[in-house]
Amino acid sequence: MYDPTVARLTYRGLLGRRRALILGALPALLIVISVAVRAFAGADDQVASDLLGGFALATMVPIIGVIAGTGAIGPEIDDGSVVYLLAKPIKRPTIIFTKLIVAIAVTMAFSAIPTFIAGMILNGNGQQIAVAYTVAALVASIAYAALFLLLGTITRHAVVFGLVYALVWEALFGTLVSGARTLSVQQWALAVAHKVSGADLVTSDVGLATGTVLLIAVTVAATWFAGQKLRTLTLAGEE
Repeated sequence: MYDPTVARLTYRGLLGRRRALILGALPALLIVISVAVRAFAGADDQVASDLLGGFALATMVPIIGVIAGTGAIGPEIDDGSVVYLLAKPIKRPTIIFTKLIVAIAVTMAFSAIPTFIAGMILNGNGQQIAVAYTVAALVASIAYAALFLLLGTITRHAVVFGLVYALVWEALFGTLVSGARTLSVQQWALAVAHKVSGADLVTSDVGLATGTVLLIAVTVAATWFAGQKLRTLTLAGEE
């Protein structure tokens, strides 16, 4: 289910100079803001939770997920080079699964690690806030990577739709409309973070069981649909 050659090519595409700079911009900004907040406000658990929840988890993680998830396959479909990959004797589910693993790894590296560093800077992991939001970033990275990988297989405008979901649905409607929060990867991840923290500073609108089930269901469903779409692309190329 994992092909090292496909993985190497995908890593090379995702971590090219320009894309790496884009991926690193938000994590760098988070660290800079955290240093400034700690210098001016000192160690404050509430401030740490607000910054990690409002910027790291709500904005940085989904945007990085968009870049990594769509970038894992979207450019190959757009420029037609995916035809050469599909011509290889590699099973289509293997291609999707390998690209998903790469997208997850990149998303985790550029979101979870900076989140932990920022949390330690802000309050030294008081009330387990740094660890809780790091875990939330890790589990959210899996679902986001799967969702945006699927978008990359079904539309040439995957980045646009991904950003609309991340910035409009998750950040805007997820904040203003209570019902929308239930259908938010961010809230599902926060349910896990709340369990890790055990403190009231980290809260979610869904329970742990619901959040966990939905994270798994969305990841599995998105991966399966992406595989089905890749089969369709294969048939179209053969015809």
